[in-house]
Amino acid sequence: MRIVLASRNEGKLNELRQMFRELPITLESQADHNVPSPEETGSTFIENALLKAKAVCLATGQPAIADDSGLVVPALNGAPGIFSARYAGEHGDDISNNEKLIQTLQNVNNRSAHFYCAMVFMLHAKDPSPLVAFGTWHGEIVEHPAGENGFGYDPHFFLPDKGVTSAQLEPFVKNTISHRGQAAGSLLTQLTHLF
Repeated sequence: MRIVLASRNEGKLNELRQMFRELPITLESQADHNVPSPEETGSTFIENALLKAKAVCLATGQPAIADDSGLVVPALNGAPGIFSARYAGEHGDDISNNEKLIQTLQNVNNRSAHFYCAMVFMLHAKDPSPLVAFGTWHGEIVEHPAGENGFGYDPHFFLPDKGVTSAQLEPFVKNTISHRGQAAGSLLTQLTHLF
């Protein structure tokens, strides 16, 4: 079965291909089908993941997998949340996003945070029972960045149990314990029952 990943991110595509390698599927990218990314108008991660999956199903006529994820800081009422990639205004500006986060937390003592991921699988655009998986990765925000791996908020996301930031982890280790890794693992278990 051919399934389209609602993403143009080659790294994410390769990561999920590796995780789902035992399933009898071929995972393609929305870029392979020239599908534009829909506007993320949902108010939650799950709503945005479903919007992306539905858009890909409609455009390709094939099943789709989509995810939406971001950083949640309880002391900031959940911000940056669904706006994580464009927290400072421009989508994907990691430096500005991190600067705004650290500035906003300047006089805040509670630095606890978590990454959250919602991942879905839809057989078709009107699928009444999409498969849904979640992952949550707890840590805290540190003022000074550390590490060269990862992207986004990873250099500021400290893992007390590991004694390092997410950006200091080897990619293989990160992919097995991260929010996206957890969600993908849960979705894989559900997909196994379909094939």
